Amino acid sequence: MTKIKIIAFDADDTLWINEPLFINTRERCEAILAPYIDPREIEERLYATEMKNLHLFGYGIKGFVLSMIETAIQLSYGNIPGREIQQIIDMGKEMIRHPIQLIPKVRNVLQELAQQYELMVITKGDLFDQESKIARSGLAEFFNIIEIVSDKSEDTYAKIIRRYQININEFVMVGNSLKSDILPVCNLGASAVHIPFHTTWQHEEITAHQSNHIDYHEIKSITQLPELLDHLNTKV
Repeated sequence: MTKIKIIAFDADDTLWINEPLFINTRERCEAILAPYIDPREIEERLYATEMKNLHLFGYGIKGFVLSMIETAIQLSYGNIPGREIQQIIDMGKEMIRHPIQLIPKVRNVLQELAQQYELMVITKGDLFDQESKIARSGLAEFFNIIEIVSDKSEDTYAKIIRRYQININEFVMVGNSLKSDILPVCNLGASAVHIPFHTTWQHEEITAHQSNHIDYHEIKSITQLPELLDHLNTKV
C-alpha cells in the first residue's frame, strides 16, 4: 500500500453547514403555499420539480429557488400573487448571503493536515455560489487545488485524477455523501472517508444494498480524521 499524500474534501456539510439552510427555506416556502395545498404534499412536489430541472439548472441555490417558484405556480394553478413570488426570491437571496458556519474544529484540523498532506476541495454546485462560499469560509489558504464541478460521478473524479497526475493509491476523498463523495471514488479504486452529517438531501441518499459493497472508512467527526490517516499510513 502506498502512503497517502493527497486528501480531497467535499465542502457543503463536510467543511461547513449547508443542508439545514435548504430545509429552513423549504419550510418557509411551505408556509407560503399552505393556503393552496396540504403542506405535507409540498416537499414531495418540490423534490420532483428539482429532479426534473437538474439537467437544466444543476445543483445549488439558484436552481432550488427557480424550482420553488415553478412549484408555487403549479400548486396554486397560477393564482399565487406576485408579492409571494417575491418572498420566495428574497428567501433565495438570503440563502446566498447567509454567513458561512464552519463545522466545529474544521479549521484546526485543516491547519494540522496541511503540514503533512496536499489538500484539495472537490465540490459540486453553482460556480459563483461555491467560489463565494469558499472565499467567505476563510479556508481557501489550506487548499492547493479547488475543483468546482457540475456533478460528482466516477468520470468526474477520474478526469480530476488524470488532470493532476494523481496516484490513485495516494489519494483519499473525505465527505458526507455516500452517493457523491464515497461510492464513485471507491469504484475507481481510491480510498474514502465518510463523515455523516445529521441531515442529508434526499437525492444524496443511497440504499443499504448500494452501500454494502463499498469499502470505505467512517468516522463520527472531522476531528478524528488526522488519527485515522496516521493509522492508515502506519499500515504501509
